[in-house]
This record gives sequence, structure tokens and C-alpha cells, in this order.
Amino acid sequence: MRFSEVVGQQEVKNRLLDMVAQNRLSHALLFLGKEGSGALQLAIAFAQYITCEKIQQQSQPDAGASLFGDPEPAQAVSPEDACGVCAACIKSQQLIHPDIHFSFPVIPKKSGDKPLSSEYIKDFREFITNFPYGNVFDWLQSIGAENKQGNITAEECNDIIRKLSLKSFESEYKILIVWMPEYLRKEGNKLLKLIEEPPAKTLFILVAENEDQILPTILSRCQLIKIPALKTETISAALQQNGLEPQKALQLASLSEGNYRKAIELLNNADDDWEELLRNWLNVTLQNLPAKQIDWIEEVNKLGREKQKKFLHYFSHLLEQSLRLSVLGAANVLMPDNEKDFVLRLNKIASFGQQEVISKELDNAIYYIERNANAKMLFHALTIKLKYIIKNKTLILAE
Repeated sequence: MRFSEVVGQQEVKNRLLDMVAQNRLSHALLFLGKEGSGALQLAIAFAQYITCEKIQQQSQPDAGASLFGDPEPAQAVSPEDACGVCAACIKSQQLIHPDIHFSFPVIPKKSGDKPLSSEYIKDFREFITNFPYGNVFDWLQSIGAENKQGNITAEECNDIIRKLSLKSFESEYKILIVWMPEYLRKEGNKLLKLIEEPPAKTLFILVAENEDQILPTILSRCQLIKIPALKTETISAALQQNGLEPQKALQLASLSEGNYRKAIELLNNADDDWEELLRNWLNVTLQNLPAKQIDWIEEVNKLGREKQKKFLHYFSHLLEQSLRLSVLGAANVLMPDNEKDFVLRLNKIASFGQQEVISKELDNAIYYIERNANAKMLFHALTIKLKYIIKNKTLILAE
């Protein structure tokens, strides 16, 4: 994977390039970014950049002119990215470079097993190829974890020590990418000496989402590289490159809240018209049409739990956008025109205090759906509460 294939994060890319150019590359880096920010993709792209043959040649001093005449000048290579065509890049793109190692959470294949990442490397390559922005839950489900807990074991730590004690095969550097070091328990202390005093030209790249769940002893030995959430316009542009029309791309980008994985998930369900469903709900509720309310509840009940949660998340998102419009003004909030019009209408029928109460009710509903509440009863109760909160100007605070 090249830097050009990673969505956004240009400032982080520039920082990494400067570290290499100025020879300030630390031997242990922690890429810290929330789900969907592209932290793992940046780590893989950075590893490819470091091992790229043409980039390495550029970093070496000029050997002088040849005694037998200068060869034809090579095609210029951008210092801002790996070339993508040398043997090292081709291997890196396929995740088979012998000097780039991966460690990640795995599960035992049978009771009593002590699994290693190397046993799952083919599955991992396929996963990254098909779901480059997938999260650790997606990964564990792809290998059949179901309810099993993923782990990076003590045996994995021993295997890391063994692999990094060997000489590099092809590249100047040996690189280890540890995805989700949060899954390292106390066994991770086995790696402390190796991280603190690694063999020459050895680079550790830890890719994490939650700093608080990493062993403090490991955290203190790494240089922190913060990966921010993606901007709405960045995600929108990426979705448009995949062929999505601008208004829909902007809507999905706004809903994704800086998470590109979530944007892709929403794209896969882009045919769902949550705005129309919400408009119908508000109409039958505020017009006090009991028969049509029952029809609407039947329709929502058929969606299934995941789509019911997405619908409620969409309503919550619009309420958040409503607050932004009230505070910042319509000109300073990026959202599709149809969504902006809908939010302005919400502002007319419900005050900020009422919207705050509705938001709490939606959060409670999502909580109960996740715990297998009866959808018909839940949405029926929610409809009644919505009516009294908005139409009767009554604030109902659910405990």
C-alpha cells in the first residue's frame, strides 16, 4: 500500500516523510488513531516506503560517475511516496515482504492451542485486501472467532523476539507492525528489552486505538504519532472517487463522523432512505394518526435490529447537526442541502431543550435494541414520548 492509497491524513504523511528525510526515525513508533482513521493503512504504507528500493537508493550518497559512461538516467521517483513498481514494493503491496512482519490478535484453532499470527497470515492478507479499513471485530469474525476473545499471546512475543533477532533478508530495515497492542497483556513485558535496545535497523510500529489500554511500560518506550479523525470533506471526496454522487457522498460523510469504515458501511446500505422514514414518523406522530402510527411501527419492525439502530443513529445525527446550525449558522456547517432543510424544520418544531431530551430517548432506545428489546413495543413507546415532547411541549426524562 502506498501513501497515495491512504485516504487523507496528509499532515501525518508529511511528518513521517520528514522523519525519514532528516534521519530522525525513532526505533519504536505508536500510531494512535480511532477506528476508520487509517492508522493501520498508514503503518503499512510507511513500511513500504522505507523498504522501497528506489527510495533507499535516493537516500544513499552518490557513488560518482561510471568509468564506462553514465547510464541512462532513471525515471524520477517522487520522494513523497514509494515507487510501487520495484520488487520490494510489489512484495510489500501483497504483504509478503520477508522483512515486514505482522502481529495481531488471534484465537486458538482448538482448545489448548497457543496461536501465533504467522498461522493466520494468509487470512490477514486476504482481510486487508478486501477490507482495508476493517476493524478488529471484523477481523476476528472473519476467522470465525464468534464469541471467542482475541489475544496476542506470550508465545507470539517469543516468536517476535526470534524473528527480529535474525538478519534482514532483502531490505536495510526489519519492520514489525503490531496491530492492536491493546490485546497484549502482561506477557507484553517480554518485548520491553527488545523495544528499548533493538538490533540495528529494526523498526517497531504499534497501531492502536485506545492509549489507556496499552501497557504503560511499552507506551513509555514509543514515539507517539497521533492520527486524527478524517474530515467530512475528505471522506466525501473519497466516496465520490468511488462513483457516488456528491450530495449522497456528503450525507454519508457527515454521518460517518470521521470514520471511513463507517462511511463504507453506510455506502453498502446507501439505498436505505432514513430521511423519508423519519419524515413519515414525525408526520404520523404530530398529526396524531394512530392507525398510520401502527403501520409505521410494523414497517420499522421488519427492518431488523441493525437497521433500526442505524435509523436511530441517523435521527441523533440530525439533532447534532441542528445544534451546530443554531450555534454556528447555516453557512458554517457542511451538510447536503436536503439535510440542511430538514434540520431547519426540526429547529422550528422543537427547541434545544426538547431536542436534548429526544436525543436521550434515542440513546436509550439504541441501548435497549442492543439488548434484544421488543421492537414493536419500543417504537410504540418512543412514538408516544416523541408526541408529548414535541407537540405538548412536555419534557420526559427517562431514567
